[in-house]
Amino acid sequence: MLGSTMKRLLRVLAWLLGLATLAAFGVVLAAYLTLRASLPQVEGRIALKGLSAPVEVVRDRWGVVRVRAASLEDLFFAQGFVHAQERLWQMEFQRRVGQGRLAEVLGEAALPQDRFLRTWGFYRAAESAYERLYPEEKRAVDAYVAGVNAFLESGAPLPPEFRLLSFRPEPWTGPDVLVWAKMMSFDLSMNWEEELLRHRLLARGVSPERLLELLPPYPEDAPTILQAEDLNLPLSREEAPAALLRLAPPRFLEASNNWVVSGSRTATGKPFLADDPHLGLQAPSLWFLMALEAPGYRVIGATLPGVPGIVIGRNERIAWGVTNVGADVQDLYLLEDVGGKGYRYKGQVVPYRVREERIRVKGGKEEVLWVRETHYGPVITDALQDPPKTPMALRWVSLDEEDHILMAFLGVNRARNWQEFTEALRHYSAPSQNFVYADVDGNIGYIAPGKFPIRREGHTGMVPVPGNGEWDWQGYRKPEEWPKVLNPKEGFVVTANHKVTPKGFPYALTYDWAEPYRAERIREMLLAKEKLSLEDMKAIQMDQKSLLFRDFRPVLELLNPLSERSRTWRERLLAWDGVADRASEEALVFALWYTELTRLPEKEVGQPYWDEPRYLLRAMREGDKNCDQPGTEYRETCLDFAALALERALDRKEALRARSWGEVHQATFPHAVLTHTPLKRFTDRRVPFGGDRYTVNVGPFVPESLQMTHGPSYRQIVDLSDPEASLFIHPMGQSGHFLSPHYADLLPLWTRGGYLPMAFSAPGGERVLLLEPGR
Repeated sequence: MLGSTMKRLLRVLAWLLGLATLAAFGVVLAAYLTLRASLPQVEGRIALKGLSAPVEVVRDRWGVVRVRAASLEDLFFAQGFVHAQERLWQMEFQRRVGQGRLAEVLGEAALPQDRFLRTWGFYRAAESAYERLYPEEKRAVDAYVAGVNAFLESGAPLPPEFRLLSFRPEPWTGPDVLVWAKMMSFDLSMNWEEELLRHRLLARGVSPERLLELLPPYPEDAPTILQAEDLNLPLSREEAPAALLRLAPPRFLEASNNWVVSGSRTATGKPFLADDPHLGLQAPSLWFLMALEAPGYRVIGATLPGVPGIVIGRNERIAWGVTNVGADVQDLYLLEDVGGKGYRYKGQVVPYRVREERIRVKGGKEEVLWVRETHYGPVITDALQDPPKTPMALRWVSLDEEDHILMAFLGVNRARNWQEFTEALRHYSAPSQNFVYADVDGNIGYIAPGKFPIRREGHTGMVPVPGNGEWDWQGYRKPEEWPKVLNPKEGFVVTANHKVTPKGFPYALTYDWAEPYRAERIREMLLAKEKLSLEDMKAIQMDQKSLLFRDFRPVLELLNPLSERSRTWRERLLAWDGVADRASEEALVFALWYTELTRLPEKEVGQPYWDEPRYLLRAMREGDKNCDQPGTEYRETCLDFAALALERALDRKEALRARSWGEVHQATFPHAVLTHTPLKRFTDRRVPFGGDRYTVNVGPFVPESLQMTHGPSYRQIVDLSDPEASLFIHPMGQSGHFLSPHYADLLPLWTRGGYLPMAFSAPGGERVLLLEPGR
């Protein structure tokens, strides 16, 4: 009988080849054998030049990999080899993104993205950083690269994407490893967009005072990650004039949750540490689960294909998790351009440094791009499709010549206590992350490491400033100044991208913080029980109770429905418990209603949706000029607008013909390239999901489509009383090969809130591959 993999493959091939008769069976069989051969070898022996001793690679029944080596160099070599076995196409795509070389393989459609990426100079920064690596991290990078290249030289067939796009990958190099860290930093450090948006809104004539109404500052009574009592701070200090701080709403930040709970609050008497980073959902998954073992190095958790080591996880003594701080480490500088040849800086005209970028395009074309560089960095507005009149240059820590973030993670992987953990993070650069910490001795802690710019007084970093030399950075904060705490008095630390520092902290990390809903809900659940269990940690990670609904429920109470169906739904929503489960019809109607509410200032701000809950709540309670609808004799109030929004939401619900939130709100996992081809039916996945942007088990959605493109990309719960009982999971599966049984086998488990054992010992069903030194 044919196996499930072969059956699936034959269906794919039959569709691809348009077979109509059995006469072509031989073609199908030959193609099947070719594609089957491109699945990774997971058992037996492989001889590889570059290894100094045998390495054991064990895959469990879910494809989770455990690697055991006799040295760190062999360990990272094997990690590179295994990553290439399972995720080579993903790694190739990622490095081409960082290099700005997508058009070479995807054609002219990728040219705008390549122009943008080349202008920023991500790969140039990676090359510079590689040349300046410390010896230890360079050995790790070089060993990993050697493992990737060993796979490329092994003669193993390449993944299907290479065959479909008709090219072979080039050998890997050190900068190929480092550039993906730059791209992750870019994804998590988007202040430049906010500065540009503020600049454009001010140019539209929106006053700073009005913008403070559209987006109020972070609430004074909302939680902060650190407490003044733990930092011995004064209780009265204003950070800066409020009118300079908040001028426009941020886009959806790459969000995350993590928390750590002291043993004084747990049923086991030892800490729990939980983490779930919210990032873009994709096929294959961003992460790859591994355990890595060598003398003095034993760590398990989430890895990034293309990068050595463990990013989030635990070793035998400590555990850690990360969420995005969102620190402001980017500034735009307005240039006084002089004839396009130079700019005025410190009273002199300084010529632009112009670099040539040659972008090859599939089909034989080549485009020459000239990038202007300044004292601050590249003139990035040259790469925008709708550039402002004034050119702007970017200053960003991740474009610095030196970057030792890999050294930081190598040290964290080996750390055995708080002192070693924080010492390792002294090398950390960007993107700044909220690191929570726990150890088997019962300690818990928090630290936000990173290169935080020192700006002169009056420079908040929220709007572009003149690039004349007067507003230059004055260095970076010292590690001793970073926000941190060990064993806080409250007995736990919660981070959900909300404000890190309490009033009285001597400097600002940023003025853009996530709304505190997720943080408030996690705190509620942690404080609800005297002693917390592992099951409680799971329940918090899967919680989809909407505090957004709790805030907007009073608006419904005041609403005067415009129709009988609105009256019926108003009563149903008022009786709803606010749990935005995927099976809930009330969650669907509330999401549609809230989406209509976010259209309130559309004409004023020039964009269709303005997801700022506190602006909308104030408008509903106190009124707002945008509530009066143009073209009517009646002067509408904001409650009138809310009633009309409910009618529009119900119209949309009827058009969708949906009876539950999950029918239309689905987590989507697109393949980076094949999603644009008929093959997407075999590569892409989508599953019904609950929640919204503000629930703990987050479910942000695109207003137009209601689809969820970001979400929990990885979940981890570490039990420090019994680390081998810890748990982890990511969506999709371990393999990037869409014909593999491990391509999407974790998705159902992830969707329903299941986990895999986060243990060094494989749970059964192992397949063992021995990598041996070759000639």
